[in-house]
Parts: sequence; structure tokens; C-alpha cells
Amino acid sequence: MIKHLVSPLDFSTAELQSLLELGHAIMEKPEQYAGCCQGKKLASLFFEPSTRTRLSFEAAMLELGGQVLSVSSADSSSAAKGESVADTMRMISCYADIAAMRHPLEGAAAWASLFSSIPLINAGDGGHLHPTQTLTDLFAIRREKKTLNGLCIALCGDLKYGRTVHSLIRAMLRCQNVRFLLIHPPSLGLPSYITQEMTAAGCSFSEQACLQDALSQADVLYMTRIQRERFASACDGSFSLAPYTLNARLMKHACQQLLVLHPLPRVDEIDPDVDADPRAYYFQQALCGKYIRMALILTLLHHTKDPCLPGSSVSLPSSELPTARQCSNPNCITQHERGIHHACKQTDGVSRCLYCEHELT
Repeated sequence: MIKHLVSPLDFSTAELQSLLELGHAIMEKPEQYAGCCQGKKLASLFFEPSTRTRLSFEAAMLELGGQVLSVSSADSSSAAKGESVADTMRMISCYADIAAMRHPLEGAAAWASLFSSIPLINAGDGGHLHPTQTLTDLFAIRREKKTLNGLCIALCGDLKYGRTVHSLIRAMLRCQNVRFLLIHPPSLGLPSYITQEMTAAGCSFSEQACLQDALSQADVLYMTRIQRERFASACDGSFSLAPYTLNARLMKHACQQLLVLHPLPRVDEIDPDVDADPRAYYFQQALCGKYIRMALILTLLHHTKDPCLPGSSVSLPSSELPTARQCSNPNCITQHERGIHHACKQTDGVSRCLYCEHELT
């Protein structure tokens, strides 16, 4: 019995509620959980740069009394020699009790989970998803707003490649009466599979021309940086950042109860003059990430009863359909991994890649 966290929807609403409550309990009395993972090892597999996510996972495991086996870059692992994601997970399953993996390829976590005999946590797969950042965001919002329902959430910046945004929207779609305001450069709007899910869920969302237009309406402002490293060419970033930059002057237009979040790192999208504003919560948000990841590690290890040896055979979930069509997304795991099982899933009549969720044509 192994439970992974690949998508923010891998937990039911009840499971998510329990996870958030456990995170709160740990944050209030961390000393009571200090030895809960004694004798357990976390494999920290980061094939893409990270500061907060990697260190918060490692700090979380150490504070639970466990140990950490760390890969801090692709160059320091056998990935640099050409080892596949599948083989990496087979090997890691021999050495650790739980793993957190960040990978630059979209869908890498979904593929890796098929070969893992230990709980696998998606710590970010390209521009696709980042479910543990979503847990952090939900924890921060619930802690400050006392609810996840009835909120107006403004999302500003790179909504196309912002995996944190995609994951947060998915999770919030299960809450009641949530409304989204979308503020982004013309070329960096939400992917179609996210907007289709929002429409299917009956979620209210609207485009805003600039940040100032949304500030007076929002309960939560979620800022994101422009992820230029994921642009296909330099010309993709030829737009002014001014309408998508938060500063102290703009904060005068915001309500007094606004909660300003950012998954970090920030670059130019939040001026340092905002840091002293009591509504700026992004550094406290990073601290929340450690406690909710402690709760996640405990929860996934509790679900895993009898780990098995890594196998060589892979079976797709019964709801997924094998397909001969290859995903056209150049950053999809299917474009780079040998021996991969091409598969799709149906979303409102549209066939999408099982791994990165891009529409199959």
C-alpha cells in the first residue's frame, strides 16, 4: 500500500483537511513530533535548482528525527550519465523510505511514481505542477483567513509556466464560492487544460488588465515571477513588467485584510518597499512550508504499510488509456524517456497526455 503525491488532487477533501490540521498541530507544538521519523530516510532528489522546497523538505525530515539522502543537482547524479527517470526511482527505492523529487521535465513525477516502491512526492515537474507548494499556500491562507471558502484570489504574473498557480487553482476548485482574478502578460495566460477545469467546475474567473484593477477586490494576492528560463525564445519576454509589479504605492489601493503571497524566489515583481507592510506574508508562508511538509511526510509514511522491491513491470491506472499518439509538448517526459508507456486521459471529451496534460492532436 503506497500513496504518492503527484497532483494536488491526490488527496481527498477529507484527507486534505486532516493534513492541514496535522500541520497546524505540528506548528503549535513541534517538540511533540521530534522523533516520529527516527530510523527513516528521505531521498531529496532535486534535478533542478531549488532553495525553499529542497531545504524545507530536508529540514522537515531532520526535525522529525529522520535522515536525508540528498541529490542537489542533475550534474551530481547519474542523470548526467543518461540514467532514466524510471531507473533512478528503482534505485532510490532501495535506499530510502520516502522521496521528494523536482525535475525539469513535465510529467516526470507521474512517470517516476509508476516505478517507485516508496512514497514519491512531486516537488515540481517543469512548468506543470507543484503540489507541496499548494499545500503550503492552503496552509498559509487557512491560517490567516480561517477558511478556504468564499475568497477572491488574484493571480498575477506568469500564469502559463507557473506550476504553483496551476496547482493552487486545482486545489481551490474544490472549495466553495471561490473567485479568481487573472493578471498576466498577453503571452502568459493559463494553459487551456486549467481554464477548462475551471469552467467545468463552474468557477468564476475574469481577466484583469493590470494589478491595480484587482487590488481593491482581492482577499488574497498571489504574485509569481516571470519564468524566463522556460521561454522558447527571448522574444517571448518582450513586454513591460510595470502592470505586473507590486509596490508600496499600489498597496494603498488594497483592502486592509489583503494577504500577499508569493512562492518565491521573487525577482522584480514585488518591490522591497512592500516587505514592511503587515499584509506581506510571503516569508511567513515559506515557514509554513516546513510544517506542512512535516505533516505530509508523516501522512505518507503512515499510509505505506509493506514496501515491496522495485519491479520491472508497469501497469497504468485503469482509468487511463494507452495511445499511439505522442505528446507534442517538447518538455514532456514522453519526449525524453526511452520505453515510456504513451497514455492519455479524457477531460471533458478532450484527450490529454497522461503525464503533462497537454492536449493530444
